[in-house]
Amino acid sequence: MDIEAMRARGLKLRKALFGEARVEQRMQAAGPFGQPLQDMINGYAYGDLWQRPGLSPKLRSLTMIAMMAAVGRPNELRVHLTGGLKNGCTAEEVREVLLQVALYCGLPLSIEAHNIAHEIYGADKA
Repeated sequence: MDIEAMRARGLKLRKALFGEARVEQRMQAAGPFGQPLQDMINGYAYGDLWQRPGLSPKLRSLTMIAMMAAVGRPNELRVHLTGGLKNGCTAEEVREVLLQVALYCGLPLSIEAHNIAHEIYGADKA
Protein backbone atom coordinates (compact mmCIF):
# COMPACT_ATOMS: atom_id res chain seq x y z
CA MET A 1 0.00 0.00 0.00
CA ASP A 2 1.41 3.41 -0.90
CA ILE A 3 1.76 6.16 1.69
CA GLU A 4 -1.10 8.29 0.31
CA ALA A 5 -3.49 5.36 0.63
CA MET A 6 -2.23 4.74 4.18
CA ARG A 7 -2.78 8.39 5.08
CA ALA A 8 -6.32 8.34 3.69
CA ARG A 9 -7.11 5.08 5.48
CA GLY A 10 -5.61 6.41 8.70
CA LEU A 11 -7.48 9.71 8.53
CA LYS A 12 -10.75 7.85 8.05
CA LEU A 13 -10.11 5.68 11.13
CA ARG A 14 -8.90 8.63 13.18
CA LYS A 15 -12.06 10.61 12.43
CA ALA A 16 -14.23 7.59 13.24
CA LEU A 17 -12.52 7.17 16.61
CA PHE A 18 -12.18 10.75 17.76
CA GLY A 19 -14.69 12.73 15.72
CA GLU A 20 -14.17 14.75 12.57
CA ALA A 21 -14.14 18.16 14.28
CA ARG A 22 -11.60 17.09 16.92
CA VAL A 23 -9.27 15.56 14.33
CA GLU A 24 -9.48 18.61 12.08
CA GLN A 25 -8.74 20.86 15.07
CA ARG A 26 -5.69 18.79 16.02
CA MET A 27 -4.49 18.65 12.42
CA GLN A 28 -4.68 22.45 12.06
CA ALA A 29 -3.20 23.28 15.47
CA ALA A 30 0.37 23.74 14.20
CA GLY A 31 -0.58 24.98 10.74
CA PRO A 32 1.61 24.12 7.76
CA PHE A 33 4.56 23.59 10.11
CA GLY A 34 2.80 20.59 11.68
CA GLN A 35 1.53 19.02 8.45
CA PRO A 36 4.41 16.54 8.08
CA LEU A 37 3.76 15.29 11.63
CA GLN A 38 0.04 14.92 10.90
CA ASP A 39 0.90 12.99 7.74
CA MET A 40 3.02 10.61 9.85
CA ILE A 41 0.24 10.19 12.42
CA ASN A 42 -2.40 9.51 9.77
CA GLY A 43 -0.23 7.23 7.65
CA TYR A 44 1.86 5.25 10.07
CA ALA A 45 -0.06 5.35 13.37
CA TYR A 46 -3.67 5.08 12.14
CA GLY A 47 -3.19 3.91 8.57
CA ASP A 48 -0.84 1.08 9.47
CA LEU A 49 -0.23 0.25 13.14
CA TRP A 50 -3.80 0.75 14.40
CA GLN A 51 -5.10 -1.46 11.59
CA ARG A 52 -2.82 -4.43 12.06
CA PRO A 53 -4.68 -7.66 12.87
CA GLY A 54 -2.67 -8.66 15.98
CA LEU A 55 -4.70 -6.70 18.55
CA SER A 56 -8.35 -5.71 18.72
CA PRO A 57 -9.18 -1.99 18.57
CA LYS A 58 -10.35 -2.22 22.19
CA LEU A 59 -7.04 -3.68 23.34
CA ARG A 60 -5.14 -1.05 21.36
CA SER A 61 -7.16 1.65 23.12
CA LEU A 62 -6.51 0.16 26.56
CA THR A 63 -2.80 -0.04 25.73
CA MET A 64 -2.73 3.61 24.65
CA ILE A 65 -4.63 4.67 27.78
CA ALA A 66 -2.06 2.87 29.94
CA MET A 67 0.89 4.38 28.08
CA MET A 68 -0.44 7.93 28.06
CA ALA A 69 -1.25 7.72 31.78
CA ALA A 70 2.17 6.20 32.53
CA VAL A 71 4.10 8.93 30.74
CA GLY A 72 1.92 11.75 32.05
CA ARG A 73 0.40 12.99 28.78
CA PRO A 74 -3.04 14.28 29.85
CA ASN A 75 -4.06 15.72 26.47
CA GLU A 76 -3.30 12.49 24.64
CA LEU A 77 -4.91 10.52 27.46
CA ARG A 78 -8.15 12.45 26.90
CA VAL A 79 -7.98 11.66 23.19
CA HIS A 80 -7.47 7.95 23.78
CA LEU A 81 -10.08 7.72 26.52
CA THR A 82 -12.57 9.17 24.05
CA GLY A 83 -11.44 6.72 21.38
CA GLY A 84 -11.66 3.93 23.94
CA LEU A 85 -15.34 4.66 24.39
CA LYS A 86 -15.85 4.14 20.65
CA ASN A 87 -13.81 0.94 20.80
CA GLY A 88 -15.91 -0.51 23.62
CA CYS A 89 -13.66 0.10 26.61
CA THR A 90 -15.71 0.12 29.79
CA ALA A 91 -15.15 2.36 32.77
CA GLU A 92 -14.30 -0.73 34.81
CA GLU A 93 -11.61 -1.82 32.34
CA VAL A 94 -10.12 1.67 32.24
CA ARG A 95 -10.11 1.81 36.04
CA GLU A 96 -8.25 -1.51 36.22
CA VAL A 97 -5.65 -0.25 33.73
CA LEU A 98 -5.17 2.91 35.76
CA LEU A 99 -4.75 0.88 38.94
CA GLN A 100 -1.93 -0.99 37.19
CA VAL A 101 -0.41 2.40 36.34
CA ALA A 102 -0.65 3.41 40.02
CA LEU A 103 1.28 0.40 41.21
CA TYR A 104 3.91 0.20 38.49
CA CYS A 105 4.36 3.84 37.44
CA GLY A 106 3.31 5.92 40.41
CA LEU A 107 0.33 7.24 42.29
CA PRO A 108 0.51 10.87 41.08
CA LEU A 109 0.29 9.78 37.44
CA SER A 110 -2.61 7.48 38.17
CA ILE A 111 -4.45 10.09 40.24
CA GLU A 112 -4.31 12.55 37.36
CA ALA A 113 -5.39 9.84 34.92
CA HIS A 114 -8.28 8.79 37.19
CA ASN A 115 -9.50 12.40 37.29
CA ILE A 116 -9.37 12.67 33.51
CA ALA A 117 -11.13 9.31 33.06
CA HIS A 118 -13.82 10.51 35.46
CA GLU A 119 -14.34 13.54 33.16
CA ILE A 120 -14.71 11.30 30.12
CA TYR A 121 -16.61 8.34 31.56
CA GLY A 122 -18.60 10.14 34.26
CA ALA A 123 -19.28 9.22 37.85
CA ASP A 124 -22.33 7.10 37.03
CA LYS A 125 -20.36 4.64 34.92
CA ALA A 126 -17.81 3.36 37.44
